[in-house]
Amino acid sequence: MGLMSRANMLSTGLTLYHSPYSPHSRRGRIFIAEKGLEVKHIEVDLARGEQHEEAYRRINPRRVVPALVLADGTSIAEVTAIWRYLEGRYPETPMLGASIREAAMVTMWERRAELDGLLPAVEAIRNVVTGAPGRALAGPHDYLRIPALAIRSRERVENFYADINARLAQQEYVAGDYYSAADITCLVTLDFAKRALGMTISEDFTALKRWHGAVSSRPGAVA
Repeated sequence: MGLMSRANMLSTGLTLYHSPYSPHSRRGRIFIAEKGLEVKHIEVDLARGEQHEEAYRRINPRRVVPALVLADGTSIAEVTAIWRYLEGRYPETPMLGASIREAAMVTMWERRAELDGLLPAVEAIRNVVTGAPGRALAGPHDYLRIPALAIRSRERVENFYADINARLAQQEYVAGDYYSAADITCLVTLDFAKRALGMTISEDFTALKRWHGAVSSRPGAVA
């Protein structure tokens, strides 16, 4: 099912606190766009440390983005929790699976994409960026960088590229023959790894390149 036009987007009364530089925020924005939902977006300036200020800490004490605030003031943080709420509240255009079997497959592949691809990519950059020596991990606590860890993290991302290429040689999309949240996390991972780490898709990974071109052309990909 295609994306809704802006005129037909469903008004929700929801507010998404996000950052344009956060890959996790992008996962939330793409999901919302694919659902055709009208959600108010408020940017949190991570460079200025707005996530640590009292105003945002009341929204998300963990001090990370994104966070979704409902009309009654309830705040939902963590991407998968936000997805679950939106899928349950607005079941049209299912992104987490239209059946029990599909839901299991989407959950499995999305989980692998985050653990094997996105988190190592973020870990690789946070452990070498010079501007944040005590911010190796996002959140309320300070952790020192371990530069050597970035080497292993990059290797993990390289292996992730190969593993997903092998998967996409058998399937049109990551979780099967349908676009889902698993594709969102994979797309965000590849784009973040290219931007932050300079890791491009090998010409040998023809299935991955085919898939990346297809999902990048979807209107929701620019969210």
